[in-house]
Amino acid sequence: MNGKVNKLSTSQQPALKADTPTDNGLDFNQVMPIFALVFVDVLGLTVILPLLHLYAAAFGATPLEIGLVAAAFPLAQLIGVPAMGALSDRYGRKPLLLISQITTCLSFIMLGMANSLTMIIASRVLDGLFGANMATAQAAISDITDEKNRARGLGLTGAAFGLGFIFGPIISILALEMSDSLAIPAFSAAGYSFISILLTLFVFKETLPPEARGKNKTEPTEKTGRMRLMSIIVLPQIALLLVLMFSQQFIFYGFESLMGLFTLTRLGLLGQGNAILFLFIGTILVMVQVRFIGKWARKYGEARMAAVAMALLAAGLLLVATTPEQPQPFYVRPIVENELASQAPSSTEAIVGEIAVDLPAQGNNGIGGVIWFLVALVPLSIGSGLIRPMLNTLMTQRAGKNAYGVVLGLSSSFVSAANAAAPIVMGLIFQHYGETVPFLVGGIAMSILAIIAFARIRMPDPAS
Repeated sequence: MNGKVNKLSTSQQPALKADTPTDNGLDFNQVMPIFALVFVDVLGLTVILPLLHLYAAAFGATPLEIGLVAAAFPLAQLIGVPAMGALSDRYGRKPLLLISQITTCLSFIMLGMANSLTMIIASRVLDGLFGANMATAQAAISDITDEKNRARGLGLTGAAFGLGFIFGPIISILALEMSDSLAIPAFSAAGYSFISILLTLFVFKETLPPEARGKNKTEPTEKTGRMRLMSIIVLPQIALLLVLMFSQQFIFYGFESLMGLFTLTRLGLLGQGNAILFLFIGTILVMVQVRFIGKWARKYGEARMAAVAMALLAAGLLLVATTPEQPQPFYVRPIVENELASQAPSSTEAIVGEIAVDLPAQGNNGIGGVIWFLVALVPLSIGSGLIRPMLNTLMTQRAGKNAYGVVLGLSSSFVSAANAAAPIVMGLIFQHYGETVPFLVGGIAMSILAIIAFARIRMPDPAS
């Protein structure tokens, strides 16, 4: 689900030497500090994620405007992440992580103080311009892994993301139980972001020493930087992998950004209900990324698993599109209207009766719709846990060791471009054609991508 967030996966096992990766394992002395800082950073994000549509809805936003809120962060990342990735290749991972985390913390404080939709969007733009936490952490992982365990290493960032999806929503639920104000979760997220800054300062050790940055220092000009990017893009299958990365992310982020609005209008779920759904997603993500991704990558190869991931995403989206319109058993429309009207993070409040989203009608309450949606989340969660680590691993296998930051920054920029466009396009479809149509179209498109992936993605030749 994201805007920062990447996503992300891994697996476990054998004994390790002190500072070098083995054929089958990782040096956890190096990896675990990265895991810890990503987990705490993602924790701040996932406290907010289940509630972001409520921030917008509390100010009377339309589905399109809610899409604009979701698009603000990745649109800014489209500008910021490639630059941050290249700078991390030149100046090291640690200083860039610190810049990213400090601005993320400030953006959450802005969100907690927001008194208008414009200020909400501004907070997301600030985070997006400098919030390259995940891409820089992935580059750090790539620095300390080899070809045989990189999928597993990159998957550790996914495991951290999954754990964040478990604990973040729990914190979000507790915060909402303590207060109806959406400012409380935002300030909680800022607190966790501040902890990630401390972890980076005092625990994280630089993974790209100065002597390993020499080649980057010979490329100071903008022209040379563009030539380097072009030389990476034309590597075998890199262009195909980037197109697949953009396409699958466009479809999936359309689901992520509208999931809260969909469950509100289809199932009558508010913040606590969506937080529970994110908890469910996080549990599956952790299981996949900690127990299975490394094993599956070694057994079947990253190319095949990337195609399988797209097929799972397609199945999940089609199931979402066919979710019955049945409000959850405790849904009472007037109560939901009042809660939406009173949850603005400041004194500015939406006016009851002018809420711009359609709520489900009273009656026909039941558990069937929620159960159907939970079933749909299973293949969606497994697929999302696999797809980006597999595609990123395939790209790093085709790029040189001195270009990990660049290739992962380039990958992240394609993800950001997809994330910027998807909420707006899908929000328009949602607003004009109904809540199920974006997911039906997405499921069909993802099925086509899965067929292309099965037919065209190949494992790199070890001899090349």
